[in-house]
This record gives sequence, structure tokens and C-alpha cells, in this order.
Amino acid sequence: MPTTTAAPHFIYTPYDDRTQLAREISRYHRSFTRNPSRPLVPRPVTLSEMTGPTGLAEKFGAGELDLSHAVSGGPRAIGQLITLSGRVTDEDGRPLAGSVIELWQANACGKYVHKLDRYNAPLDPNFIGQGRIVTDAEGLFNLVTIKPGCYPVMESDWWRAPHIHFSIFGPSWMNRYMTQIFFPGEPLNQTDLLLNGVADEEARQRLILKPCDAVGLDYYTALGFRVDFVLRGRRATPALSD
Repeated sequence: MPTTTAAPHFIYTPYDDRTQLAREISRYHRSFTRNPSRPLVPRPVTLSEMTGPTGLAEKFGAGELDLSHAVSGGPRAIGQLITLSGRVTDEDGRPLAGSVIELWQANACGKYVHKLDRYNAPLDPNFIGQGRIVTDAEGLFNLVTIKPGCYPVMESDWWRAPHIHFSIFGPSWMNRYMTQIFFPGEPLNQTDLLLNGVADEEARQRLILKPCDAVGLDYYTALGFRVDFVLRGRRATPALSD
């Protein structure tokens, strides 16, 4: 009779809470409803969490991404044209090739293309505000979009700084990751409760885009920004959701 071998027990170092978003944020009521009220139930990490999902780039249709037009060759969206580039790596600095990156954002007026957005700002018919891209063999990505505007938090007294949401599918469920990336030099960065919900200053700076060379696109010059994502480990990019 063959011997049955138990699945290996994988160990991951817990995140340092100071480098992550605070679980409860005063004046932001959603934070009190999106965290468990009871202790978490520990469970082992098994092979299924380490090896999937696969083939997401094909399933999601991820490829090149230009959010500055609703349709290829159509009119350009209103707002400052920007490029975003960067690299996705694991905790040891190894590139994560073939990782699918989803992103979504408000338009230049701070309005999301979503039925639940109640902010009284205009939609832009030439801006869809969301898409997917896949990293290359070196873990690199590059896309074109419009700088988003700020917007008020409903039923509260503060405004969100301009930001872009990122959702990354790494090589396994243990690398599933979501965050928000902000723009340098924005006054509202000082008061955005989610950005400042990361207590550690060094970790918080990982959520700020880095300026890079401007890029000429057709008849326009786009401002260049870069952000690198580290999905796990001591240098991991803090995870932010709202």
C-alpha cells in the first residue's frame, strides 16, 4: 500500500500592523463594518492556496491598457494625461511575470463610473475608469490614463485625495493584493484618512507615486509616474481598501 504524504505546512510571517491600514478609523464609518468582530480562526496554508489560480490573463482578457480613451482611436478623456509604469515582485525581489493587475479610478472631476457613486459631478463619456493589464517576463507594466480628481466622502466631513485603486493577482491566493496609490505633492494627502491610516511613515511612502520622465503621446505630453509593488515580506506595499 502506498504511503500517504501530508501536504506541507507553509508558514508566512504576519504583517506588521504599523505598515498596514488601521482596522478602525475614526470619522470613517465603513472601517467599523469591514473588519471581523471576533478573533480569526487559524487554518493551515495548503497546496491549493500556493498554486492557484492560473491562466487569469487569458480568462480576464488582460493586455495593453489605455484608459485615456473609452474606445481605441476615439476622443480623449478630459484631464491631465499620465503614464503609470512599475514592477511587481515577491518579497525576495523576484519579478512576478504574468500577474494580472486590475485598476479603477475616478475621472478628472472625482466621479466614478459606477451606479453607487452619489457625488454630484459629471461623467465623462470618453472615460470608462477601469481595466486590466498583465506584467511581462520581468514583472514590468506600463499604461496610460488620466489623473483622477478628489471627491468628498459622503455623510462625513473630509475629502479623498486623488488616488488609483490597484488589485493584483500574483502566482497564488497568498499573493492576492489590493491597495490605493496616491499622487505626490497633493495637499489632501495630509488629511486623507485612509492614506494616514498607515501609521508607519516609511510604509506610507510606498503608497505615493514617484515622478519620472514625461512621455510624448501623439500630440500630447503625458506626465510620467512610477510605482513598484512588493506583494509580501518586510518591504511589502501596504494594502488599502475602502
